[in-house]
Amino acid sequence: MGKISESFRNVFKIQELRQRILFTAGLLIVVRFGSHVTLPGIDATVLAEALKNQASNTLFGLYDLFVGGAFSNAAILALGIMPYISASIIIQLLGAVIPYFQKLSKEGEEGRKKITQLTRYGTVGISILQAWGVSVQLASMSVNGVSIVPASVQGVGFHLSTMIILTAGTVFMMWLGEQITERGIGNGISLIIFIGIIARFPHAVYDEYRIVASGARGLIVELIIVGFMVLVVAAIVLITQATRRIPVQYAKRVVGRKVYGGVTQYIPMRVNTAGVMPIIFAQAIMFIPNTILTFFPDSDLLQEVSGYLSYTSITYSVIYGLMIIFFTYFYTAVAFNPKDVAETMQKQGGFIPGIRPGKHTSDFVDNILTKITLPGSIFLALIAILPAFMVRMGVTSNFASFFGGTSLLIIVGVGLDTLQQIESHLLMRHYDGFMKSGKLKGRRG
Repeated sequence: MGKISESFRNVFKIQELRQRILFTAGLLIVVRFGSHVTLPGIDATVLAEALKNQASNTLFGLYDLFVGGAFSNAAILALGIMPYISASIIIQLLGAVIPYFQKLSKEGEEGRKKITQLTRYGTVGISILQAWGVSVQLASMSVNGVSIVPASVQGVGFHLSTMIILTAGTVFMMWLGEQITERGIGNGISLIIFIGIIARFPHAVYDEYRIVASGARGLIVELIIVGFMVLVVAAIVLITQATRRIPVQYAKRVVGRKVYGGVTQYIPMRVNTAGVMPIIFAQAIMFIPNTILTFFPDSDLLQEVSGYLSYTSITYSVIYGLMIIFFTYFYTAVAFNPKDVAETMQKQGGFIPGIRPGKHTSDFVDNILTKITLPGSIFLALIAILPAFMVRMGVTSNFASFFGGTSLLIIVGVGLDTLQQIESHLLMRHYDGFMKSGKLKGRRG
């Protein structure tokens, strides 16, 4: 415990790291503040009553979890950062099938700038679409005959202002995320989602407390549930940090009187190379159908279809799980190129014992990557759909969302990645990290 305390003190001894952490914290506070500023024309009291039940048992309730309650508050940041995620997915998918985007990805810094710009344009377009859906949804909601949007406010003006404000809010959050990534600590977009999820955790704990206090669930049963939750967290941490090490031998070189090389190093290949991105990608895609369905609140057929896409339904769980497996493979292929690894290794005079350099090395690494990605992707899918089953077993939906699923995966993944960046800053300045080895166990950085 004393070691950890010393490491935290070391964090604030480094001026650059201290400034980065404070900068990140400041922008995240701005995000949380914007999540409580209600849109103009909304009766907040009526809104809270209307979403009391809906926000906990629908897909929009899950969306609300990602944006830290901003959706249920009808806040100016209600759309969160999900339109940006959706745009990123579309651009990356296009990069896999359209030559123009493939060319951009190979043009280095200039290509990345163009892709970033296209992603921003896509974000605006998706935000406008989702903002229109939200405005229609809000205008149609009422409690005991009292509309959330007063009759004097409803009309084209309300829809237009809501679209502009919500779109601007998403663009603002996208900019904040980019600033955190550049000038702060950790991945800005992921941290914005992270802080939104964490903000809902006290409410989830309180819901469970009320159930136990009312006698609806025994204390022993609750302790068993919490114990199982701890095991799930441990499993997620284990899989997130797990690596498959491939040995690399470097040939000896004699330069003058000195001998270089002749050592064995390792390529650490993570079981979950894609991190939390497949979860975020799949979730963003699953939000799209329900966003479209909000345009047709009076259609019985489409509302029935919406029921099949409820996050507690079997249909939703199957589609969601399969999409996670697909995106895990897809994002792994984007993030880790075996051909590039083989070429770099060959240039540096390295080789895998028993494997010929070049294409044979590339095929070997690709084969290993495929084998370790399969169990990793299946694990992610199972953990992601676990909360839906926990809800059916009587666990409150708010608490169940932290029991596994997207929320917990993002919390663990983003938390470990951010801690790893802090660790790197400490090591560069010869301070002890948070682990005895000076590195997070099972990770390389």
